[in-house]
Amino acid sequence: MNVVTSLRDLLTRNLRQSGIYIAFVAIVALFAVLTKGVSIGPENLTNIVLQYSYVLILALGMLIVIVAGHIDLSVGSVVALTGAVSAIVVIKHGGPWWAGVLAALAVGLVVGAWQGFWVAYVGVPAFIVTLAGMLLFRGLTLRVLNNISLSPFPPEYQKIAGGFLNGILGGNGYDVFTLVIAAIGIAGFAYSQYRSRQGRLKYQQAVEAMPLFVAKIVLVAAVVMAFAYRLASSRGLPIVLIIMAVLIMTYSVVTTKTVFGRHVYAIGGNLNAAQLSGVKVKKVNFWIFVNMGVLASVAGIVYSSRSNSAQPAAGNMFELDAIAACFIGGASVSGGIGRVGGAMVGGLVMAVMSNGMQLLGIDQSIQQVVKGLVLLLAVAFDIYNKRRAAAAR
Repeated sequence: MNVVTSLRDLLTRNLRQSGIYIAFVAIVALFAVLTKGVSIGPENLTNIVLQYSYVLILALGMLIVIVAGHIDLSVGSVVALTGAVSAIVVIKHGGPWWAGVLAALAVGLVVGAWQGFWVAYVGVPAFIVTLAGMLLFRGLTLRVLNNISLSPFPPEYQKIAGGFLNGILGGNGYDVFTLVIAAIGIAGFAYSQYRSRQGRLKYQQAVEAMPLFVAKIVLVAAVVMAFAYRLASSRGLPIVLIIMAVLIMTYSVVTTKTVFGRHVYAIGGNLNAAQLSGVKVKKVNFWIFVNMGVLASVAGIVYSSRSNSAQPAAGNMFELDAIAACFIGGASVSGGIGRVGGAMVGGLVMAVMSNGMQLLGIDQSIQQVVKGLVLLLAVAFDIYNKRRAAAAR
């Protein structure tokens, strides 16, 4: 049995992943000091969840695309197109809110299948296919909306990204239901981590010493409960946070516990070896882009719900936010490496930085410069790690 007994060993065992968590804590602390606590106030934390949820949803799909060694430049246009289709169904034709959701999901599925066909079965590089898709779907959005915005959505549709679960279990000045859900989530996380630790022990793999393991669980529990209390002290549990939590848990399982997930990592890690091992590369690549299309449609629903409108320019530059979230979160530019947790933290880093700079009144141009530098440094850090690992062999 190989037990990691020191904190230093735990942090350096995978510098790419542990580094982003340390950086995230440092960024949160920095903006908390600079904004005199406003950035971690209940209202602002709630606003961060509402405003940047679509980036995290896109990052889930983009992570799988990047791990497989591809890239998708079209997701921003797909967000616009699916939101536009939903608006046509619900606002223009008076359909029920759920019909708009189903229509958007169907369009996302078709878009994903279209791009997956060209990438997987025709063999056109994903960069070219999705660059064409970025133009194609933006043009279709303009046609669908006839170059005008549509609003407003009915209240039920608006609740998807702007609704809250509050007062179900009561509470005096805070929402008890939000705290209960957070406690259940922590219990699930602790049980999952314990099961994972036991599995590693069974196969003689490296694990943390028990005191470090317990300390990690306690630290995560403290952070989650503090975050939940802030939400509970504001407007309660955002519905979009529940949607995100379900997606994050689902894709954590998909990427680590399923055959599809293992095949994605195999293709990105070594394409030739994956083919020789019997992986159906074309089929996997096809479903990777179908999945990305569906998640882009979910993001389109959330974004249109949040903005209460469908706009021809919606989703502009969203693909760059999603790609940056994955790379900042530890995904490798060459594929084969990346985790859901890292991509989510990468997205949160972008969200906290953007929100913090807005609170400080920093000019938009400077914000773009900072985001660009952070992305460049994240990729440079990935290359540095690879060179260091190669030199150590």
